[in-house]
Amino acid sequence: MNVIADFKPQTQIKGYYLCKVKQVLKNKNGKDFHSLKLQDATGIVDAKIWSLHNGICEYESNQILYIEGEVVLFQEQLQLNVFKLQIAKESEFDISTLIPHTRQDVKNLEDHLYMLIDEIEDCYIKALLEGIFYEDNIHDKFITHSAGKSVHHAHLNGLLEHTVAVTEIGKHLCNFYEQVNKDLVIAGCLLHDIGKLRELSGFPQNDYTDEGQLLGHIAMGYEVLIGEIAKHKDFPQELALLLKHILLSHHGEFEYGSPRRPKCIEAMIVHLADYTDSRIKMVEEFISCSNEEKYVGYHKLLNRNIRKTNYPPKNKE
Repeated sequence: MNVIADFKPQTQIKGYYLCKVKQVLKNKNGKDFHSLKLQDATGIVDAKIWSLHNGICEYESNQILYIEGEVVLFQEQLQLNVFKLQIAKESEFDISTLIPHTRQDVKNLEDHLYMLIDEIEDCYIKALLEGIFYEDNIHDKFITHSAGKSVHHAHLNGLLEHTVAVTEIGKHLCNFYEQVNKDLVIAGCLLHDIGKLRELSGFPQNDYTDEGQLLGHIAMGYEVLIGEIAKHKDFPQELALLLKHILLSHHGEFEYGSPRRPKCIEAMIVHLADYTDSRIKMVEEFISCSNEEKYVGYHKLLNRNIRKTNYPPKNKE
């Protein structure tokens, strides 16, 4: 069986893959063809089914498929031309080989998350965070959930990995400025994407829920926050207001889906920490999918060519 990370042009492949996207399109002659995105734990590849013959069974997106085909190079990107497709039986594949997951130690990340909560000195903030993250339904989902459908950290344990990284970046930024409430920053970083537990479904689908499509993770995270605040008697109104603002402004600008722009130092730090980790991870993941030595390709979302840093050069045998 062939994994996507090992795909090379002009090679025949066979294996089990998760169909993330299925589109039925028409070629210039008006004939139907299928455009797919296939995934395993090592990556994602574009695929095409040009001829819908007997070797292609009926299938839908988010199904595990057995596929045979040929890898080609199209517009400098790998593409798989499929000539055999069957729906896989559960006994035929190992689901862990089909879902990308964090390369970090999950137990260490989980311990790190709760260590960050323990660092909080403000009793109201600590009680709030414990009420959210110690709740069984949230805890179990948070450890395994992704942080996105495809943009960044779109893998098993991605939300946990992203949240810990954002919080550490936010904490580090606090060290350079005097008028910062570090507890607010830590809380804002830990909570900024809590709404993604409802915005995205679990694996293997990892797709937008109906609620996620209509409301988005910022609105749903706000609901989680105000719901937990309501459980704590005498929770300070000023603190509640600041936490709400930090969560609602963490995307920074209106054009990026942020209901508010950051208007206090803590909100600015949370936004910049989130922006930093998400953008660097996007580049890191893009580079990891390429075998090119220097320029690895054009990143559509970032609107630029991405270059590997090869200094100092690796010794060649």
